[in-house]
Amino acid sequence: MRRRKFIQQGSLLSGGALLAQNVWSKGHGQAAIEKPFRLDYAFHDGMFSAHAGKSFLDQIQFGYDHGFRSIEDNGMMSRTTDEQTKIGELLVKLGMRMGVFVITSDSWHWKTTLTTGKQEWKDKMKKDCITAVEVAKRVQAKWMTVVPGNYDRSLPHGLQTGHVIDALKMGADILEKHGLTMVLEPLSDNADLFLRHSDQTFGICRAVNSSACKILYDIYHMQRNEGNLIANMDKCWSEIAYIQIGDNPGRKEPGTGEINYRNVFRHIDQKGYKGVMGMEHGIAGEGIAGEDALIQAYRNADEF
Repeated sequence: MRRRKFIQQGSLLSGGALLAQNVWSKGHGQAAIEKPFRLDYAFHDGMFSAHAGKSFLDQIQFGYDHGFRSIEDNGMMSRTTDEQTKIGELLVKLGMRMGVFVITSDSWHWKTTLTTGKQEWKDKMKKDCITAVEVAKRVQAKWMTVVPGNYDRSLPHGLQTGHVIDALKMGADILEKHGLTMVLEPLSDNADLFLRHSDQTFGICRAVNSSACKILYDIYHMQRNEGNLIANMDKCWSEIAYIQIGDNPGRKEPGTGEINYRNVFRHIDQKGYKGVMGMEHGIAGEGIAGEDALIQAYRNADEF
């Protein structure tokens, strides 16, 4: 009896110590490292701020400790050179990957109007691509997002398409020699946007005909704009270089909307995709509990 009681007490103490370790880890990012996910999900600055604080570097370490192996940062080009360098160095140290950042010196990148064919927008595109090359070197990036801009109702659709192709060819010429790829993102946020569907983006990529110009298939946007996710993904697969995530409605983590993410992730894995899966969405909950639920949502969807 005494031996049994001793063992029971020892088990309770061990469990308590483990619980204490987990609590400490959530407050200080010092837990035993959790196993990586099967697919490579990339989180954003702020997603783990309740656990790790405001520092993106601390959040990166926290994300790594909890199984994530990539990050995204749309506004990377607006960060200081010092910030970019420190982020890149930490990613190298941890063996993590940098996902997309947006090619733009203007955070309102969807207002860029390559559809017009005007020289001012071509010049901006060229300037931003040159800058993006230097940023990519600092943060070890390979992919960067490009959005052509709004539909120009003063021009026929075919002319706008031609203007976009011309501008993207120019950008591709700059990026291709550095082994970089701009990924075109069809969006659903605004009815005025020119690029909205996967087949449209596929055609433009084929016309540009460069390894530096491919599709960013954002599952949230494509569910809203066209649905039939897996079939449409398959049709455009040869031009898809990057994938982003967000459930619908609400644009939150998997499991908060109508998309069967476990099936979608299984299909992507079976296709042999080895790229980054960007967590381009908000968080349904708040604070530490919300972030814990976010991590668990990805654990659940990743069990395919």
